[in-house]
Amino acid sequence: MQKFSVNKSGFYGEFGGAYIPEILHGCVAELQDSYLEILESESFKKDFARLLQDYAGRPSPLYLSGYLSGKHGCKIYLKREDLNHTGAHKINNTIGQILIARRLGKTRIIAETGAGQHGVATATVCALMQMKCVVYMGRTDVERQAVNVKKMKMLGATVVPVTSGNRTLKDATNEAIRDWCCNPADTHYIIGSTVGPHPYPDMVARLQSVISEEIRKQLMEKENRAAPDYLFACVGGGSNAAGTIYHFLDDDDVKIVLAEAGGKGVDSGETAATIHAGSVGIIHGCKTLVMQTEDGQITEPYSISAGLDYPGIGPIHAHLAATKRAQVIAINDDEALQAAFELTRFDGIIPALESAHALAALNKVAFKPSDVVVLTLSGRGDKDLDTYFNYEPTLQQI
Repeated sequence: MQKFSVNKSGFYGEFGGAYIPEILHGCVAELQDSYLEILESESFKKDFARLLQDYAGRPSPLYLSGYLSGKHGCKIYLKREDLNHTGAHKINNTIGQILIARRLGKTRIIAETGAGQHGVATATVCALMQMKCVVYMGRTDVERQAVNVKKMKMLGATVVPVTSGNRTLKDATNEAIRDWCCNPADTHYIIGSTVGPHPYPDMVARLQSVISEEIRKQLMEKENRAAPDYLFACVGGGSNAAGTIYHFLDDDDVKIVLAEAGGKGVDSGETAATIHAGSVGIIHGCKTLVMQTEDGQITEPYSISAGLDYPGIGPIHAHLAATKRAQVIAINDDEALQAAFELTRFDGIIPALESAHALAALNKVAFKPSDVVVLTLSGRGDKDLDTYFNYEPTLQQI
């Protein structure tokens, strides 16, 4: 991990760091000084492992897809994060962070959410630990993810619709940071992606690394090898991708393919393909690739997928792209929808729209018959059913 891990200043190569208002310096410094000690303590490891197993339902299965393997002429396994409690990988991170928050003496939790899965996962662990929870969500996302909003409220969370900007994930994050600035003493901000000021990108990646840890063990059981030839994951902020690749980063024989949201096309002006369309800038406390104008104003992103509709990227993924360690493919809306409907029809699995981008990226790579591929199915498609129903005529083309 030396080559691709974060340094003491919180940077992955040129990306990362902590660019924060003075009022948050104490909160962030407290996290920086304590997170590794907490994560490496035996009491945390014991509590985290117990809840991942008995509450979240881990390990998640590694499923050999007969349909995808036949279509692409190699072995394609799906890492079934969609089968976790709350329906996505997000629960891994929220369990870990609320355990950290308790150890830091925090009594109130805030979060941002786009697709709603992180919001639901945060509300879930707050109910479990009986802690106050406030979730910020762009009004556009509130409307297209209405079921998840109702789940959060049922779990006891206060959901705050954000009406500024494009009313999506970026704007929800802005409001969550404003809240944190006003309540630094008692509040912990559970960031849902590998974004934000150091130590969040590293902390979230470590908590999600249970995914790659399990992949290694499961491949040994199924293929008598610890590493695949390819890893595929969708990437917006990048937490499921970071978790998928964490234990394989220094293995150059493992090819990493990341699928970002092309929207209506990388050059259309309606895209969330940050690695393709972005440039170096600062967003939400870290230096990374950002979709912005020449004078540094954030460009509004677009994706059919609420969870990928973000104008930045985790600094670890910006570094992997810059160093060519990862191949990044932009997948447009129609390609993602087609991939989602195909997996549903031929494998009996309705994937989240985010995961559908990774599935579509399989069509862009030529595999050898001997290749073993692992693709992380980051979430299930319950939250996206209204979107899928609107595009149901696509089914007739399959």
